[in-house]
Amino acid sequence: MSRKIYKCIDLFAGIGGIRKGYEMTGRFQNVLSAEIDKYACLTYKHLYGDDAFNDVTSEDFKQKVEDTDYEILLAGFPCQAFSIAGKQQGFQDQTRGTLFFDLADIISRTKPKAFMLENVEGLLKHSKGETFKTIIRTLDFLDYKIVGVEVKGNEVIFNSKDLVRTTKDFGIPQKRARIFIMGFRKEDIPKNYIFPKLPTHGEKIIYNNLYDLIENKVDSKFYLSERLLTTLKNHKTNHSEAKSGFGYIIVNEGKNPVSNTIMATGGSGKERNLIRQYNSEYDNILVGRNNPINKEGIRHMTPIEWGKLQGFINYAFIENGEDKFSFPHEISETQKYKMFGNSVSIPVIQEMAKYMIERLDDFYG
Repeated sequence: MSRKIYKCIDLFAGIGGIRKGYEMTGRFQNVLSAEIDKYACLTYKHLYGDDAFNDVTSEDFKQKVEDTDYEILLAGFPCQAFSIAGKQQGFQDQTRGTLFFDLADIISRTKPKAFMLENVEGLLKHSKGETFKTIIRTLDFLDYKIVGVEVKGNEVIFNSKDLVRTTKDFGIPQKRARIFIMGFRKEDIPKNYIFPKLPTHGEKIIYNNLYDLIENKVDSKFYLSERLLTTLKNHKTNHSEAKSGFGYIIVNEGKNPVSNTIMATGGSGKERNLIRQYNSEYDNILVGRNNPINKEGIRHMTPIEWGKLQGFINYAFIENGEDKFSFPHEISETQKYKMFGNSVSIPVIQEMAKYMIERLDDFYG
């Protein structure tokens, strides 16, 4: 028996990590994308052949969505504060002027069968929790059931453990916690249907720990200078009473090392994921005038390693045993770090897609 293929739109698409995770199930097909970052759009076209350059906030794009035959909305949307001072009922008054408003507007106009929204764990505490509650009330008002959440009047009831998932539980050693808001049209849900919890782990272990994905040898340019390492050490010492966020962290030590969250900003995201990998060949190399590479063998992770930590490299683009992932030649290393840090962990998305298709099969047969 042939299985239905669901048509998706990919909003705030980045380099298509959410799209890829869904399409890997063989049950979803992307038909429209939206992204405004120049370099992400170049990479998106390079990977998928589609021009993603569209602005979710524009009326032209919203009309394009209305004219598109699709069923599933996917989005990794940025988080913004909402005004809750409005007096009118409905989502327009409370969310206007935010990017979530534009998502809600599109959902309101086109009524997809289902959606999945991905965001940072901090969304749950943003503006003392009011941002998340406003999002849920809005989606409930639009007649969608959110998995793991109950809405009773103005009250939003949930346990964060039912919404937050971490990459390290899905076969890749990264402490990346993200919230998943998955919704289905209420009218399609069978009476008394009980939703299982969102997936808590992956079906396979891709890497046991960081030792499995670290490159054996990298270019000397990834090594910290002695001066920079000293600066980081001093900074960490000066902030020794702080719990986190200062100095540097070497992550490839111990029995089962796991990376910290890689971040789109680079900077602290790179400093919190340093690798100790001494190479005697680099002992006398200078980084600038009279500034040698550090003697402890401390280096940044490479873009390739970050790509592995998100499942782009060595996983999602494997064809006939060959890894087909690549960036366009004009993409700088700085942009590579940014795009990987701003993306999603594809194995987590893949499990979410499997969960969604199981529900859709339950509802539509």
